[in-house]
Amino acid sequence: MSHPQLGLSADELLSTTRAVRKRLDLEREVPMEVIKECMEMAVQAPSGSNSQGWQFMFVTDPEKKAAIGEYYRQAFEVYKTMPQAIHYLHKDSKDTNLTDSQARSASSADYLGENMGKVPAMLIPCIAGRTDGPVPEGISPAIMQGPQFGSIIPAAWSFMLAARARGLGTSWTTLHLFYEKEIAEILGIPYDEIMQIALIPIAYTKGTNFKPAYRPPVETVMHINEW
Repeated sequence: MSHPQLGLSADELLSTTRAVRKRLDLEREVPMEVIKECMEMAVQAPSGSNSQGWQFMFVTDPEKKAAIGEYYRQAFEVYKTMPQAIHYLHKDSKDTNLTDSQARSASSADYLGENMGKVPAMLIPCIAGRTDGPVPEGISPAIMQGPQFGSIIPAAWSFMLAARARGLGTSWTTLHLFYEKEIAEILGIPYDEIMQIALIPIAYTKGTNFKPAYRPPVETVMHINEW
């Protein structure tokens, strides 16, 4: 029996699947049946050469979540000192809509930094093979990285869209990768063979109405035929 969905159109789903942090319901359990439904959608995504080298690690054990959450908190404290942190990007922009949006995002990121270990479930999408090894001479690193990331990110995003359709919130985070090897040990992931890509909290949301985020006009990022 499928889990009830919100009845969003495709455009509504694509434009309102937000990085949810403060509105995650940390008290409500997420049934594994709902996660499996979302997984059925995730594995319909394309992968390079149809390799399907993806693996999806879900974490619901309280002690393991707490341990991963502590690593995430430590990584977030380091991240906040970096110039590329969400707290500093766009701070000098004259676009007040953009700076206001960034300030709200920074505040919600702080909240998740402190509460990652309390979310009902976590997803760590993984891919077979690593991109941090030596690159053959004359070969762009992009050809080593693009197929790997392109073979897991679409599936993870499909999971996040399917979750949104069912009233669940998610957020794409990567700071746990500061401690990828330690987290691999906690979860038994074979580090030398399997690369972790993200850490995605999963929870029902407090309310289901989300609106599109502010974005500058698409003409500011579009290039047609030449840069």
